[in-house]
Parts: sequence; C-alpha cells; structure tokens
Amino acid sequence: MPENTVRTRRCSDCDGFPTVAITTGQCTPDGSRKTASVSCRACNGAGVLPVRRLAASLGR
Repeated sequence: MPENTVRTRRCSDCDGFPTVAITTGQCTPDGSRKTASVSCRACNGAGVLPVRRLAASLGR
C-alpha cells in the first residue's frame, strides 16, 4: 500500500515546537527555577513555515 505523502507547513528548524522554556539556573524566592521563553527564529514562534518559504522548499 502506498503511503500518503502530503507536505505539511511545519517549520523544519523547530519541527513544530516553536517556543521552549530554558532554565536560567537561578531560583526565585519561593524556590522554583527562573525560566526564559525562547521562540524559533525561522518561523518567529508560529510553528509553521510562511507560504513564501514553503513554496521555495517545494521548488516553485
């Protein structure tokens, strides 16, 4: 049986996980860790490719 090869717009740099939380190593007064949220630079935190970039990756 052939597989369906539908191309998605998922960002290839972040693989659909556009925002991550990174611990800074510092603690807050209540003892929990301080975190910094970082967004993917390629898709600007959207998780999907812009249409223009998707067309370029498809060779159009």
